Amino acid sequence: MLNDSTNNYTDSYKVAFFLYKWRKTLLILGVAAAVLAAVFSSSFFITPLYRSTVIMYPASSNSISKSLLNENAIAKQDILQFGEDEQTEQMLQILNSSRIRNKVISTFKLAEHYGINPGSKYQQTRLNNKFESNISFKRTEYMAVKISVLDKDPQMAADIANEIAALLDSVKNDMQKERAMQGFKIVESEYLMLKAEVRKMEDSLTQLRKLGVHDYETQAEMMNQQLAMEIAKGNTRGINALDTKLSVLATYGGPYVSIRDGLEHEKKQLSYIKARYEEAKIDAFQEIPQKFIVENAYKSEKKAYPIAWIIVLLSTIGTLLSGMIVIFFVERSPEFLQKLKQTYN
Repeated sequence: MLNDSTNNYTDSYKVAFFLYKWRKTLLILGVAAAVLAAVFSSSFFITPLYRSTVIMYPASSNSISKSLLNENAIAKQDILQFGEDEQTEQMLQILNSSRIRNKVISTFKLAEHYGINPGSKYQQTRLNNKFESNISFKRTEYMAVKISVLDKDPQMAADIANEIAALLDSVKNDMQKERAMQGFKIVESEYLMLKAEVRKMEDSLTQLRKLGVHDYETQAEMMNQQLAMEIAKGNTRGINALDTKLSVLATYGGPYVSIRDGLEHEKKQLSYIKARYEEAKIDAFQEIPQKFIVENAYKSEKKAYPIAWIIVLLSTIGTLLSGMIVIFFVERSPEFLQKLKQTYN
């Protein structure tokens, strides 16, 4: 134990002696590295970038009809409910899609803004790489989504971030409308066909009523009772009149009952289909925001890159460590130093 303490003390003494011996050299190296790092990290050599961010939560429900019109809507379909993991992942996928990227590139003319020659080789690849290096999307620790934009123009950075947040609604709504419109057309076709069938059945009943068939069961019962009374009275004229009416009932009563019962069933179906039709119509033609904005982007007053003091600090430390290593090996290899002098002499 005593030997270990002695060895540690000796090693510390050697390090301290080494630093003191070469203090001037190391000081010059450190100052030179700091000055050079400060110069080369300035705006004359590195274009400063400004950061703007948007923070937002996804909405839990995508269907307006299910959120507002469906009587069986559950809590997860509440239009005011924030989205969960699944909706957050969906939002990130859409933000990273080519639809968003291409619209932003086109709107802000980023190829020209980034100084990429349209006729250059791999122009699109370079543009996409630049886009991905300056614009990022990630989930926050509170399950929100953060849009982060770096740009040499602070106002441009804020505008791009806000535009991406706005594009999320249009892109997602467009994607959903493609499917919603197909669903609406299917339901609309069924609804109109069933509506036409109901109208046709109602017209048939109207014609039967004109022939005197209004309520087959009630009419048949009353006429049979009346016929019995006329027969008992021996009223031939009354009997003939009732026979004529019963003949009409016998001829058209069956079709009347069939159409009437079928119409009742079809009207129930029409009521159900009409409700689905109204829901599908709302989903196909109406839009709601797909997100909750927590924080909009604003023009940054302070650059985010490069961070000069970090560059200066790391450069200075790296230079000092490199200098100490070189000096150490030179000191430990006097023969090498002597040969080096002889070579250049």
